[in-house]
Amino acid sequence: MPTRTMLTALALLAGTATAMAETLPENFVYLADIAPQIRQDMRYAGDHNFVGRPITGYEAAECILSRPAAEALRDAAIELAEQNLVLRVYDCYRPARAVADFAQWARDIDDLAMQAEFYPRVDKSRLFELGYIAERSGHSRGSTVDLTIEPAESAPTPWAHGEALLDCALPDRYPDNPLDFGTGYDCFDNHAHHGAAGINPEAEENRKMLADLLDRHGFAPYAEEWWHYTLRDEPFPDTYFDFVIAARPD
Repeated sequence: MPTRTMLTALALLAGTATAMAETLPENFVYLADIAPQIRQDMRYAGDHNFVGRPITGYEAAECILSRPAAEALRDAAIELAEQNLVLRVYDCYRPARAVADFAQWARDIDDLAMQAEFYPRVDKSRLFELGYIAERSGHSRGSTVDLTIEPAESAPTPWAHGEALLDCALPDRYPDNPLDFGTGYDCFDNHAHHGAAGINPEAEENRKMLADLLDRHGFAPYAEEWWHYTLRDEPFPDTYFDFVIAARPD
């Protein structure tokens, strides 16, 4: 039977393990601690994404970034507030195990549950070839973010599992971008590319506004996705992290 001393030691070890689980690697932060005014809609912690379920490694709907990236994003949000606009992030740091989960899903060409919304014109067998899915992601280095801009008075439209899927490149798509950017988030479509043909002038202006804002604060765009930006002077350019996204400590 355990003694009082043994039970105390076990409790201390459990507390230490919990604390370690909640501790981020050095120079990483929860965005909410740095820039609480930035809204978070962490798609891979839920069902509304191109896979249709929570992704491995997303144990909480929290944005985690390297400190320099979080601070640069905070400064961009402060500038944007002058126009009564706010940033909303969809994804930030992404564990390597989540990237592997995406790759495994992509190889299952019969799983087409979310195709009607996220890749209606793309043969799933070509997702690797077309660059929509990769074996490694810059998100795992901690300084890449997927985001949009919306009016400060707007509110996200709740998405219910099982509701009709709407083509992400059509005007009547799911309204996840209160400002028009030409497509929805994670739209595997040519219209999501910077400089794509067929984008209406308002969407082009909004893409330019986002690009110019983030450029002023040190972020570079990814050509194939209007929502994807990486801090140019990222602190971990050669390191792909794999710690889980856990709940932010109280």
